[in-house]
Amino acid sequence: MEGLLDFTLRDILTRAGGVDRCVAEFIRVTGTLLPERVFTRVVPELNHGGRTRAGVPVRAQLMGSDPVCLAENAARLAGLGPAGIDLNFGCPAQIVNRHGGGAALLQDPPTLHRIVSAVRRAVPAAMPVSAKMRLGFDDPGRALECAQAIVGAGACELVVHARTKADGYRPPAYWERIAEIRAALAVPVIANGEIWNLADAQHCRERSGCDALMLGRGMVSDPGLALAIRAVDRGETGDAATFGWDELQPLLAAFWRLVCGHIEPRARAGRLKQWLNYLRRRHPQAELAYAAVRTLNDPRLVAERLGLMPTVDDAHRAVDPEMDLLEALT
Repeated sequence: MEGLLDFTLRDILTRAGGVDRCVAEFIRVTGTLLPERVFTRVVPELNHGGRTRAGVPVRAQLMGSDPVCLAENAARLAGLGPAGIDLNFGCPAQIVNRHGGGAALLQDPPTLHRIVSAVRRAVPAAMPVSAKMRLGFDDPGRALECAQAIVGAGACELVVHARTKADGYRPPAYWERIAEIRAALAVPVIANGEIWNLADAQHCRERSGCDALMLGRGMVSDPGLALAIRAVDRGETGDAATFGWDELQPLLAAFWRLVCGHIEPRARAGRLKQWLNYLRRRHPQAELAYAAVRTLNDPRLVAERLGLMPTVDDAHRAVDPEMDLLEALT
């Protein structure tokens, strides 16, 4: 989820609990061997054992269309010690698809196979290589063929977003169409798409046949969602595990500290408003908080309005994401 779920929000949401692992935003590979600093900029957890502060492993994700170049970059990335390497075959962005990447590859199963096979050969045998796909580009008619091409080339796990590229992010998600893929594959299949609450999680499992779920915007909107799903799995009441607004305040404060530590001042307010905008879906209090800062861009005014404590000398410190993450992790 480029532009939303970066390492800052990964850090905070994994502190909330209930998450087995994360997949980082994609790293675009377009014909060159990227320097290590590109990988560590997108996935700074690579500097700390490939895990978030909460100890949750993070897989780095590559996106591209050239098997040889992807394999070379995967080999370099593997040397940095991620929890695994994931391949993106689901991004619906037009600029990505025009260059043959993301969901555009679902029109070409043989190339999917070549990419996964090349990456699998390029990295150590013990390192997981997984993939994420959509149901198709314009229609779901080749979904199973694509899934079999990916897994047949050596992917150990497959996440399926239950919409085509043409569907974008418009509801509904067609969870039932994942069932055929799951039944045909011998590796774990994880269902994804339009899981906003406990009821969605239950319906997705029933229709897809998948026990494992990948949460995206639903977790951003309700940081307690993964914990609630786990509570239900244990036979408990899921609502009791869901975070209330008061319980979210330490997470919001920690998020703000991290934002102030690694994002330039002019962009800080926007990052906080972005998360509050998602939280409005679950928490009425977030509506009031969002309204209170909607027109503000000065980070100090935002902090004052919401009662957040700014870091020391925020406005004048240099931006150093690696050092700030190190401080947060120690």
